[in-house]
Amino acid sequence: MLTQNPIVAGKCPLWVLLLLAVIPFGVPKSTIEPCSNSDTCSSLVGYTLYTDLKVSEVASLFQTDPIALLTANAVDISYPDVENHILPARLFLKVPLTCSCVDGIFKSAFVHYKTRPSDTLSFIADTVYSGLVSADQIKEGNPNAVGSDPSVLNVGTNLWIPLPCTCFNGTDNNLPAIYMSYVVSPVDTLAGIASTYSTTLTDLMTVNDLGSPAIKEGDILAIPLSACASSFPKYASDFALSVPNGSYAITASHCVQCSCGPGSRNLYCMPASLAVSCSSMQCKNSNLMLGNVTVQQTSGGCNVTSCDYGGFVNNTIVTVLSSSLQPRCPGPQQFPPLKAPPSSVGPDILFSPAPAPIEAGGPTRTAKSSSVAPSTGSVIAFPPKNAPSGSSSSACTLLSPLSRFPSAVMLGLFLKYWIFV
Repeated sequence: MLTQNPIVAGKCPLWVLLLLAVIPFGVPKSTIEPCSNSDTCSSLVGYTLYTDLKVSEVASLFQTDPIALLTANAVDISYPDVENHILPARLFLKVPLTCSCVDGIFKSAFVHYKTRPSDTLSFIADTVYSGLVSADQIKEGNPNAVGSDPSVLNVGTNLWIPLPCTCFNGTDNNLPAIYMSYVVSPVDTLAGIASTYSTTLTDLMTVNDLGSPAIKEGDILAIPLSACASSFPKYASDFALSVPNGSYAITASHCVQCSCGPGSRNLYCMPASLAVSCSSMQCKNSNLMLGNVTVQQTSGGCNVTSCDYGGFVNNTIVTVLSSSLQPRCPGPQQFPPLKAPPSSVGPDILFSPAPAPIEAGGPTRTAKSSSVAPSTGSVIAFPPKNAPSGSSSSACTLLSPLSRFPSAVMLGLFLKYWIFV
């Protein structure tokens, strides 16, 4: 039921209010991926800080490791007290998230938020989590914690935050990829997003099951990021580790740092700079330590021997000694450039992936099992994001170009529309 605000109504011509009553406006959409098992995957969410926050505070919002948050954005973790560094408002970050199958839909299963004084569901959804989730989703996911009046929340209430995520088998066009959930901003275009994240317009449309390139503010897209994938055994605690191009990941209790260098699809791991008390990282029957590589040129090619990372099993770092004969000796290992912990937001602050190792375009892809659902009338377990509740005054602003037409003409058009519909 619509309620009329007499003050707002007085600001809008009658024909605008009548027009609003019959013209359907689109609502934000979100890409969802059905699932039917207990599989999990590495994923990301694109998050814009709503206020200045410490690194540890941002990590706490998503129940992730502060160091993992920094390495995912290629921020140098060697700075003193880096976990307490204050990040500026409006900074965009890629936040690592474990994507789980919950109630038949991939979503975050472990993100929780403890309410504070003056919190409302809308504030938590639209501001704290920057539109990655809706107030209705939080309410539906916490039926016992949220009463009949969602504007009233008890301080200290523990809420599950069902953030969107996708896995798509960790591939894109049959190549390793990790998917980031991204909230469309007012200035975004699908072509611009594709260019920023080194993918194609067609790819984004297929991944998100879009019939056209049209997107709108608040839509949540799944963006495939080229990545370096691991091949650790399933019993490893870091099984299925995947690192986007141009970034790092910390694993093995902060003992091992893995990177995906620009233009590469090979995961490279070495002792982390924070490593203090760690199990041995030396390869058996060798003097090589984790990350070491030796090369020997021969008449038949180049003998390459390396000490590689094989996963974290029972609190033990597994190392694997591998040897191969390659046509030519590899050059020095290329590392993603590190950034200083940011203190301001400017045109030079852009935490986006490095260029993909293949040219944009690629083979024709097959449609993934996903859907783009509107936010209203949904009965699925994880309804996509709802539009923020607006007011008649904002709608008037939206229709301001129409106000240049004479009211009588517009009223006539409205009546014609009403009669013939």
